[in-house]
Amino acid sequence: MASSRTFTAPPSDRVRLIVASSVMLTFISFWRAAAIVLNDLGSSAFYAGGIAEQAIGASAPWFILGIMLFSFAVRAVYVESCSMFTRGGVYRVVKEALGGTFAKLSVSALMFDYILTGPISGVSAGQYITGLMNELMTVVNQYNWLPPALQDAHGNAFQFDMNGTSAIFAAAVTIYYWWQNIKGIEESSDKALRVMQITTVMVVILLVWGSYTVLVRGIHLPPAPSPANLKFSSDALGFLKGTSLVPFLGLFGILMAFGHSILAMSGEESLAQVNREIEHPKLKNLKRAAIVIAIYSLVFTGGATLLASMLIPDGPRTQVYQNNLIAGLAMYMVGPQFWRIAFRIFVVFVGFLILSGAINTSMIGSTGVLMRVAEDGVLTDWFRKPHPRFGTSHRIVNLVFGLQMFTIIATRGNVITLGEAYAFGVIWSFTFNSLAMLVLRWKYHGERGWKVPPNIRIGKTEIPVGLISVFLVLLTTAITNLFTKSVATVSGVAFAAVFFVIFTVSEQQNLRKHALTARQMKDHFQLEHQDTIDRESVAIRPGAIMVTMHDAANPVALKWVLARTKTEDRDVLVVSVRMMGVGGPEYLSAEQQSFSEHEQTLFTKAVSVAESFGKKVSLLVLPAGDIFAALAQSANSLEVDSVVSGLSSSMTSEEQAFHLGQAWEALPEPKRQFNFFVIGPEGETSVFYIGPHAPTLSPDDVQLVHRLWLNMKRDPSVQDLHHSDIITYALTRLAGQYAREKAEILRELRNYRAAETPSLRIGGQEPPALASPVQSKPPGTKPSREI
Repeated sequence: MASSRTFTAPPSDRVRLIVASSVMLTFISFWRAAAIVLNDLGSSAFYAGGIAEQAIGASAPWFILGIMLFSFAVRAVYVESCSMFTRGGVYRVVKEALGGTFAKLSVSALMFDYILTGPISGVSAGQYITGLMNELMTVVNQYNWLPPALQDAHGNAFQFDMNGTSAIFAAAVTIYYWWQNIKGIEESSDKALRVMQITTVMVVILLVWGSYTVLVRGIHLPPAPSPANLKFSSDALGFLKGTSLVPFLGLFGILMAFGHSILAMSGEESLAQVNREIEHPKLKNLKRAAIVIAIYSLVFTGGATLLASMLIPDGPRTQVYQNNLIAGLAMYMVGPQFWRIAFRIFVVFVGFLILSGAINTSMIGSTGVLMRVAEDGVLTDWFRKPHPRFGTSHRIVNLVFGLQMFTIIATRGNVITLGEAYAFGVIWSFTFNSLAMLVLRWKYHGERGWKVPPNIRIGKTEIPVGLISVFLVLLTTAITNLFTKSVATVSGVAFAAVFFVIFTVSEQQNLRKHALTARQMKDHFQLEHQDTIDRESVAIRPGAIMVTMHDAANPVALKWVLARTKTEDRDVLVVSVRMMGVGGPEYLSAEQQSFSEHEQTLFTKAVSVAESFGKKVSLLVLPAGDIFAALAQSANSLEVDSVVSGLSSSMTSEEQAFHLGQAWEALPEPKRQFNFFVIGPEGETSVFYIGPHAPTLSPDDVQLVHRLWLNMKRDPSVQDLHHSDIITYALTRLAGQYAREKAEILRELRNYRAAETPSLRIGGQEPPALASPVQSKPPGTKPSREI
């Protein structure tokens, strides 16, 4: 029987616009993925031990070790969630299992975690730097090298206020990273890997030297983690302070101590975020990264905290080095004072790298999570509106920055207060995630790449014993923290409630707005969601021109292309790259896609410009984790001849070409070469070849090859010699000489280049197989040919 369904043709004024459903990603090894997570997770090693000991006493190192062992199980939950069909971290997993309300609650707690990561890391870095300055002032004063102006009335060295100076340092670094994120900072796995390599050198020295010191002085372990040895501070008792329950805490006290140490596990959520870009085989490499992270954090955080308890005497450990234990550990090694101070300086340098980096990570992570929520329709498009100059989500960055600065000022640089509050977001984000995974075990019975062990099967029913155990431990700890962490409870609940209200109100406004504007949007654009982007899906011919567009006010690149292109012969494709924040999904369904007001404005302008030229353009939205990777992948799959972009406000044309060339190098074979045009605001043009290309030979070079050919052909044995044979032989010989005499060849090449005109260089060097300029036009000069 024929279907009675009818199809109505779209209005004639509706323009077809393609929205990609698969996100364009760059892919990294499991080592780089582990480095990114450890840059966040490893920062807690610098402050977790001191905060835990202040709360529960000298037995804290055992609980830190226990937390690091328990983190293996929590990490297993994240691995299972990443191996399922749901992607994108806590928000997406909880929404899939428990619905939008619980998802907004979980992301509110997660935001509290992220927001406080910056201040606690910045203040902790400030504590290490301030402690070093005070120590150096004291040592210099011992040798009578300190000016009298830096001494008090008793001849003692001037000492900086620890909390106040640390707060100033944290505020300054936060302001720096705020401005970098406003401009659009590049998040690089190379930088994360380099930081972890330097950190690993410090960890190896710390553990080897510390272990040797323990052998010399004897093993003095901290008190056993028993109820009798727990010494809770008044703040650590929270709402239980002054009640008759305190003398009878017993085993409940163990759980309290466990909860006060939980912040040593902060940063686990980063694993779910970085999972999107782990290279194939994804699950295998994800598990490898998880093992590397687990072992590294256990050895570093657990080992350093235990060594500090064994080597630093109780007085200095709890009074002088409480907030910078690793620096104190350096000062109590065996050996000359010079080497101990030198190692402490190295510790402070490493601490600055990883802790200040954690500030940036927290800002990027917070922005990414809020962007993911905004893309899901929970935040209004007002938050997503790009910066008029830099194109970044500046309003979200400003919101995160304001909250972090408020936290630094409100706590006045007190690490203990920050640590107490920080644990709220850590434990509740873990709890929501594990609950959601437990629910998904019952709701979703499809194939999983991996499951948290052990699992017991009774008949047709599988009981996830491991997952239930992890959830119960987390839930019990979270509830315990509600009663024993008054600062965390009050501040965390208030913060989460404010964010929850913002999310709820914004979501309702979005629903009303989209209901009113849905017809208007459809009248302008016919949205089509494609799983894969190729020429057939976009309906363009080979050799098209791809034009990037991000500023509706000044579409200089599009105008430049349309003025020089006959669209009857070559298609023009206008592309907008939608940046997917950290924690975003790998694939987007049509329902998850939201065509923002900014994108509508952007493409309305594109169509208007095309109509003014009387020419046709195609439209495409590309979700991506990296702009240059998205452009390189799309240009390759769409078989375009040229990519045209406006000049970036934060990069030169050479830098843009270099980054695009790097992204092209990372593409799998086969890959096509293409031209990259960068158009300045006044129409000035720089052109680059992307991919391997024939070098531009000067007339002198051509004459030299020709003279060599003439001279060599005089020999009867090489009568069939060609010009190309000379070039091939010269290159082959140079390659052989370079393998044997690398230093000499490079020296001669540098001397030769120094004598040449540097007009065709990119930043002093031409990257291999990336991009080199082939022409540059002054303002107002038109090229002699169509592109």
